[in-house]
Amino acid sequence: MEKIKVVLGKRSYPISIGSGIIQEDNIFFPLKPGNQAMLITNKTLANLFKDKVLFHLRKSGIKVDQVILSDGEQFKTLNELEVIISSLLEKRHSRDTTLIALGGGVIGDLTGFAAAIYQRGVKFIQIPTTLLSQVDASVGGKTGVNHVLGKNMIGSFWQPSSVVIDIDFLKKLPYNELISGIAEVIKYAIIFDEKFFNWLEENIENLLLLNDTLMPYCIKKCCELKAKIISLDERENNFRALLNFGHTYGHAIEAHSGYGNWLHGEAISVGMVMASRTSEMMGFLKKADYERILSLLKKTGLPIKGPKNMSAASYLPYMMRDKKVISGEIRLVLPISIGKAKIYSGIDKNIILNSIKYFQ
Repeated sequence: MEKIKVVLGKRSYPISIGSGIIQEDNIFFPLKPGNQAMLITNKTLANLFKDKVLFHLRKSGIKVDQVILSDGEQFKTLNELEVIISSLLEKRHSRDTTLIALGGGVIGDLTGFAAAIYQRGVKFIQIPTTLLSQVDASVGGKTGVNHVLGKNMIGSFWQPSSVVIDIDFLKKLPYNELISGIAEVIKYAIIFDEKFFNWLEENIENLLLLNDTLMPYCIKKCCELKAKIISLDERENNFRALLNFGHTYGHAIEAHSGYGNWLHGEAISVGMVMASRTSEMMGFLKKADYERILSLLKKTGLPIKGPKNMSAASYLPYMMRDKKVISGEIRLVLPISIGKAKIYSGIDKNIILNSIKYFQ
């Protein structure tokens, strides 16, 4: 088992990574025998993993209740949040309870947001079951729900007490979900680490086969990169915004298409392509680097073109509601080389539109 620490003073927390680690003693930190907890998952995952996790929680002496939500991005809503809150109240969970998120990014975000607002804040643990949540969504304390007009527009920063990444969960992950998670992996490489990008180019086929050596290394690498950024800029006042590379375009695709019709990683893949094209058009990114980014995404099996029924102009209203917009100016994360990115504002909207049109 590997351990990484997110350093945030008194709110620091461990990330544990390994195979079969939910069976380890004291893995559900900070829970102790006799503590109260609420396990939150969805219908699909309940059939796959719930009983096993409940068994180990109860074996550890934890008093645990459960909430089973509907499955899918379209259910990342205030309605589902209310289901969690109502269940906590009905089962008389007090301020010392701990919520446990067993699932992907949707469950993690919903559970974290519920933890942030229930009785003005309770502890929560992340047990991510998808690659996307293991390498990205479960770490960093971004929680929230979607609004019909924009993704993740209602939420809060609320850090987990611990993150337990059991790689064995990935064996049950649908292949398209695995590929979707790789989009976030590629994101880290493009914006932070050229050597990691080179490694992905060499190892992507075996990584997609869940190689026992490559996948743990990949997950640990992403968590290390994110933990460092979170420790330096927890609330996205500065360079944590770099983690949104591809997301301004990608969130527009998700909101326009209807949440759940495009997997998050699929939309972010297209968003990274559009952002890279924007950077190349502005003379920041070399054509050779741009083509390497395109090539790796295609090699992974990720899409590089947006929805056919979505015009370039229809991206802009969603992009203008993006959380990075300041004083009416779209701010975009653009790669300037592989391994380095910057945030730019005041970009000519015609350049943005042309970068979108190029991939329709």
